[in-house]
Amino acid sequence: MTASAPPPAARRSFLAGLLGQGIGPSLSPELHEREGARQGLRYTYKTVELPDDALRPDHLRGLLRAAVELGFDGLNVTHPVKQVMAPLVDELAPEAAAIGAINTIVVEDGRTRGHNTDVTGFAAALRAGLPGVPLERVVLIGAGGAGGAVAHALAGQGVAHLSVVDRDAVRAQQLIDALAAAGNQVSTTVCAPEELPDLLAEASGLVNATPMGMAAHPGSPVPAGLLREDLWVADIVYRPLLTELVKEATALGCRVMTGAGMAVNQAADSFELFLGRAAARPAMFADFDELVAAEIDGDGLPSGTRPAHCPTARPTEH
Repeated sequence: MTASAPPPAARRSFLAGLLGQGIGPSLSPELHEREGARQGLRYTYKTVELPDDALRPDHLRGLLRAAVELGFDGLNVTHPVKQVMAPLVDELAPEAAAIGAINTIVVEDGRTRGHNTDVTGFAAALRAGLPGVPLERVVLIGAGGAGGAVAHALAGQGVAHLSVVDRDAVRAQQLIDALAAAGNQVSTTVCAPEELPDLLAEASGLVNATPMGMAAHPGSPVPAGLLREDLWVADIVYRPLLTELVKEATALGCRVMTGAGMAVNQAADSFELFLGRAAARPAMFADFDELVAAEIDGDGLPSGTRPAHCPTARPTEH
């Protein structure tokens, strides 16, 4: 009787990466590689900074083809190519197709599949970081790839009316059309930045889904004088963690959520898609806390104030 062949050994080595602009400060490599090491894996996560002349679809298609040929298991993509990359993959997961933007590409058997873990990441962050906030009228600034994901997440969390603010009215309308096509029942309006004073005077909450606040895009998308104490504020930027918007809103007494929760949850979701393994989310939040602890020391916030998802305000369950 011939002995059967032993089962193939479980994979222990993985390769992933991040494409985008201004990604030098990204914590994705550390978060992914630390979680891989915790699970006893050889996991390498590389960053690829895209110069302006590398943002053309034909060039990005070539990079994607090269990643497949080089044996990458997956890629994350970020500003400014989340929407450009969506039609370049072989297929889209339903949530990514509805949004028209991706932040995660899984490579399997030579084919690429686009996902959007920004949606699940922001929804989980909102539930944990700002539980019970009023959702009657929310202002979303930014209708790009991240804005689309946040809009779908907000609609899924029960926002009654969503005002989408963007200088590109066509792009904002496309976002709203995508929400409707996906079956969301949220009421929506397209607004210009000049309308922010009136919008915020009546709003329950505000979300910044633009790059404004990043090191490469300093400042705040909202004049501090438009904020008020009973307005909740969420920022998706996490480097720096304490953006100008977060600091101004926190000092005023608003309920505030930093970009940490979305960053860690979307990273964990991407990890699970790339490797087919569950991520230890509490441990990944602890890693994030450690990595950003130095930058929030001496942050100048009033004593006793901390926006949600800072090291001293980290949820215990994810």
